[in-house]
Amino acid sequence: MSLRTSKPARAGQYAALLCYLVFLAFPFLWLISTAFKPAPELGSLHPTWIPEHPTLDNFRQAFDEQPLLRAAANSLIAALSAGVIAVVIATPMAYVMARHRSRLSTAATGWVVVSQAFPFVLLIIPLFLVLKHLHLINTLWGLIMVYVVWALPFALWMLVGYVRAVPPELEEAAAVDGAGRLRTLVSVTVPLLGPGIVATALFAFVTAWNEFFFALVLLKTPEKQTLPVVLTHFLGAEGASDLGPLAAAAFLATLPSLVLFAVIQRRITGGMLAGAVKS
Repeated sequence: MSLRTSKPARAGQYAALLCYLVFLAFPFLWLISTAFKPAPELGSLHPTWIPEHPTLDNFRQAFDEQPLLRAAANSLIAALSAGVIAVVIATPMAYVMARHRSRLSTAATGWVVVSQAFPFVLLIIPLFLVLKHLHLINTLWGLIMVYVVWALPFALWMLVGYVRAVPPELEEAAAVDGAGRLRTLVSVTVPLLGPGIVATALFAFVTAWNEFFFALVLLKTPEKQTLPVVLTHFLGAEGASDLGPLAAAAFLATLPSLVLFAVIQRRITGGMLAGAVKS
């Protein structure tokens, strides 16, 4: 039997993929359209896909009403710090779990997976009490610690898979040359984990950048609030919203993640073992 996909089946696959892409892209395209619509078009009973009279007034109003730049800076600091710290902690832990398999490492891997099922509500009270004892409530460092703790299990789980994909023979060759465990990890394994480290850091960054619940509970003063929390300030009483400025601010909030994906997507999909041949 031929393993090649028939033309009708291939056409069906492409059609399903196209429908899925449309499903994913529709909210973002509608957000962009709303961000550039003037107030009369936003209140029209017959909405249009493309703004008839595009305007930047919603963006100007959004910056005038809320401190978006300061909130974006807070989110950027928290997200970048959480991504870097999570990767730095998870990389050596993943190496140990991948190279030294035992009942303990198996149990740790299982706990990592199970911990992702815990809802935020079960964690916020213990985390709040711990941060209060450390005097880190209403501080970005306290929020960064929470983001690292939340991202670390999944980051560890991801990196374990990448470490196991690195051939142990490369590390054995380094050991023959006299390299110790730490030198092997830094000079041999970590360079080969480039795509995995980038993907893991990106996951931690996007998770922290978009996170709302922890930031809402832990940050009290407006000067410390992150961008997702500030976006809620465009919502008025009884569910009323300033739709134009809200759409403009939400569009700007999505740009960093999109740009980051566009810049590093080649590194993520690049060959993991590129440059592994010893010269």
